[in-house]
Amino acid sequence: MSDLWRLFLSVIIAFSLTFLTLPAYSSPILITQITAGDFFELGVDKMRRGDYQEAIETFNQAIELEKNYAVAYSDRCLGYLQLQDYHQAVTDCTQAINFAPDNFEAYLNRGLAHYRQGDYPAAIVDHNRALALKPYDFRAYYNRGLARAGEGKDFEAILDFNLALTQIKRISSLLLADIYNDRGLAHLVLQNTQAAMLDFNLAIRLNANDYRAYFNRGCACGRNKDDFGAVRDFSQVIRLNPSNAQAYVNRGVARYRLGYHQGAMSDLQKASEYFENQGKRVAYAKTLDLLKSLRQQISFATEIALF
Repeated sequence: MSDLWRLFLSVIIAFSLTFLTLPAYSSPILITQITAGDFFELGVDKMRRGDYQEAIETFNQAIELEKNYAVAYSDRCLGYLQLQDYHQAVTDCTQAINFAPDNFEAYLNRGLAHYRQGDYPAAIVDHNRALALKPYDFRAYYNRGLARAGEGKDFEAILDFNLALTQIKRISSLLLADIYNDRGLAHLVLQNTQAAMLDFNLAIRLNANDYRAYFNRGCACGRNKDDFGAVRDFSQVIRLNPSNAQAYVNRGVARYRLGYHQGAMSDLQKASEYFENQGKRVAYAKTLDLLKSLRQQISFATEIALF
C-alpha cells in the first residue's frame, strides 16, 4: 500500500471518530521548525552515503537559513570535490574561511581543490596555513607532498611524505599504501630506483589491489632492465584495471624486448583501441606510430635472418 493510500485511510478514520466523540475543542497541532543545523546533519549523512548531489542541495538549504554557516560551506566543498567541480569547491572553502578564519578543514579542502586544478603553489600555501593550525595532522603533510611533487620538487615531497608517515595515529593499511606509493614515485622521478622499489613493494603488501602501485613498480622494473618483472606487474595492472591502455603499451614494449613479438604487437593493438575509445587522440596516434615502427624492425630483422 502506498504512503498516499495510508494517509487517506487515516483521514477517514479520524473523521469518523470525530463524529462519534464530538469533542468540545480541538487539540493544538505542534509544528516543529527545521533548523539550519538539521539540514546540515542531513547533508553530512548524505555525504557519508555517497549521495553527493543530494548532500549539496541539503547544505544549500542550511545556508539559506543561516548565511554565515561556515562549516556548511566547508562540507559542501567536499561534495563539489567528489563531483570534480573544483572551481565551486574553492569558492565554498574561501567563503568558509571568510566566516571562520581558523577552519582547518576549509584550508585542507581548498588546498586539495587547488591541487586538482593543477595550481600547486596555491595548494601549498593552503596546506601551510592548515599546518599552522594543526601541526600534527598527517593529511596536510601528505597533500602538501602531492603538490610539491606536482611542482617537480620531489625531494621536498619525500620529506612531506615522511612527516605524514610519522604523524599517522590510526594505522590504515590502504592509507599507508597510498603514501608509500606516492613516495616511491617521487624516488623514481629522482632516479633512486632501489628506494622506489622498496616503497612500491610496501604499498603492494599493504594493498594487493592497488593497480597504481603495480604500474609504478612495473616502470621501475623497466628502468632496471627487468622486463620479466615489468611484464608481471603490467599484467597485474591489466587484471585489476582492464581498460588501462598505458599498461598495454608498457607491457607490449617489455614483451618486444624479451623477443615475444606476437604478444607485443597484440598489446600495442589493444592499447590503440582503448586510446581511441577513450578519445585520447594523441596517445592513439603515438601508439600507432610505435606499432608501425616495431613491425618494421621485426620485418627488417627477419629479412637479415633470411640472408
